[in-house]
Amino acid sequence: MGHALGIEFNHVGSDKLVASMPVNENTVQPFGVLHGGASVALAETLCSVGGWFQLDETDKTVVGVEINANHIRAVRMGGEVTGTAKPVHVGRKIQVWECELRDEQDKLVCTSRCTLAVVGR
Repeated sequence: MGHALGIEFNHVGSDKLVASMPVNENTVQPFGVLHGGASVALAETLCSVGGWFQLDETDKTVVGVEINANHIRAVRMGGEVTGTAKPVHVGRKIQVWECELRDEQDKLVCTSRCTLAVVGR
């Protein structure tokens, strides 16, 4: 999914992940603006990768349980959005992450919260 949408990671750390995604023919709705599903895919990608990096055990992984998103501002074709995900809670069984997507002018485009379950592989 990340490859198909053109998601590129810019920063990976234990306290924050940052990735960018173009607003192009793969990520827009028929009206030429960023598709909400593409925004959610970027947010869940960031949160899931971040959650996986929190794990110490190699026999565990994380899976999305719930994600919500508030779409604040439209981004037109030709632009780019950058997502920043940070952990809210990192537990043994559940992780909660929040993610903000911003446009090239640093204006908030989407805010999202993702709950991950820690499960056996």
